[in-house]
Amino acid sequence: MQKTWRVGVIGRTGKGDYGHGLDVVWKDVPNIEVVAVADDNKSGLADALQKTGAKRSYLSYRDMLDKEELDMVSISQRWIDQHHEMAMEAAEHNCHVYMEKPFMPTLKQADDVVTALESKHLKLAIAHTTRYSPLISKVREMVAAGEIGELIEMRGRGKEDRRGGGEDLWVLGSHVLDMMRYFNGDVEACSARVFADGHPVTKEDVFEGNEGIGPLAGDTLFATYEFQNGIPGYFNSTRNSSGSPGRFSLTLFGSKGMIRMTTGYSMQAAILRDSTWSPHFGNANWEPIKAEDSDRSGHGGGNHMAVLDLLRAIKEDTQPVASMYDARAAIEMIVAVFESHRLGTRVEFPLENRENPLTKLS
Repeated sequence: MQKTWRVGVIGRTGKGDYGHGLDVVWKDVPNIEVVAVADDNKSGLADALQKTGAKRSYLSYRDMLDKEELDMVSISQRWIDQHHEMAMEAAEHNCHVYMEKPFMPTLKQADDVVTALESKHLKLAIAHTTRYSPLISKVREMVAAGEIGELIEMRGRGKEDRRGGGEDLWVLGSHVLDMMRYFNGDVEACSARVFADGHPVTKEDVFEGNEGIGPLAGDTLFATYEFQNGIPGYFNSTRNSSGSPGRFSLTLFGSKGMIRMTTGYSMQAAILRDSTWSPHFGNANWEPIKAEDSDRSGHGGGNHMAVLDLLRAIKEDTQPVASMYDARAAIEMIVAVFESHRLGTRVEFPLENRENPLTKLS
């Protein structure tokens, strides 16, 4: 008989809630039993109990972990200020983890969690659901086949709405940076500048960021990443500078053309077979890229595929497609922007400073 996996769901109503559906994804996954749900907001607990179909509810996730014999925990809330302690408790109770992004506020916390999970041979999957899209696999095949020639560079942007700059990098840029690594592997170094109201950020510009990010700064930033294979990646974001539709995407530039992609499980992509990269000159046209249709879409589809992959990784003792190592690597790319700005120079990976660089800004 197949094992029935006992799952506990953790959320925080009013403080990141349950992310993008990390509470309800378990309902239609075979051999899963949602045993309990924990939410420190009493007013949201009854609704969470009904939505998840859990048998029991707790105001304390620690009580849930102590009293229930769980195989897996969904750390669902978007706010990341308690991700570290929740993941460490999950490891202490021998639970695998599915977690909403971003991973952790600091690299030190990310290192702690990775070490704790490794020591127990536990798996963690991060909700970078773009990695599970059939379309991104198709695009990688096209790039490998040379359909845009030799890959020359990558350019990404955030949503550039009211969160533009530092918050955009943390909350939305993590998707784009993870996509860069999906296509290009590991990063070797970063050079970046961060600005507030037109001047380079100083300690006077640092404030407490939204969603539990911690110390944050900047309404504009420019980052250049040097990948180990020599291909550069760029990420830029400026507050309130994006129209509708926005520029939140990743573009791959090759010697014979370019491919532009949005993010998410239901991402869109198109190819321009023009070495000038200029669709308004000549007869160049964008061609939509299609992949095998899925019977699921949106956040629900991405979460579903991520959970199935996490179960596969546990059974096969391999890493998930979006693993804790990928989650930490995305955080390191984010933190490197502020560390490069703080030091005024190029910074190499792995970063020596594992704390929030803005706490050391002069």
